[in-house]
Amino acid sequence: MDRGKAGSKMHVLSDGHGLPLVVGISAANTHDSLGLKPMVAGLQTRHDPDRGWHYKPRKLHADKAYDIPELRKWLRGKRIAVRIARKGIESSERLGRRRWVIERTMSWLTGYRRLNHRYERHPRNHLAFLGLAAALCCYSSASPHRTRS
Repeated sequence: MDRGKAGSKMHVLSDGHGLPLVVGISAANTHDSLGLKPMVAGLQTRHDPDRGWHYKPRKLHADKAYDIPELRKWLRGKRIAVRIARKGIESSERLGRRRWVIERTMSWLTGYRRLNHRYERHPRNHLAFLGLAAALCCYSSASPHRTRS
């Protein structure tokens, strides 16, 4: 976090395969951890009305920026298991097996020219293009004849 940094920051919540589930943006001078609660709260649970099942996220993997006791407590209250590297105790290398999934997702999203640099003046326009790119990523992974660009 840099208080004088201009621009915006993308926040992405993805599944285990890297498909973007929830996207968001914030100012570049805000801490990453402030974007976690709105992202998790924005994640809709899938509901199967025939069987009466609710599908909720079970586990969250995150890096050291999200190692805040309040966030851990909040996630435990939502019954979401947490795997966050602890500051000063664990190395970030231990998350390497899972981290590449979200890094790949971010690469898919920034592969769209409109998102690589922020051309839009208004944040709602940038968020709309980010949502569109996330939908295209999901579509291209579901379609067997299409490839990601």
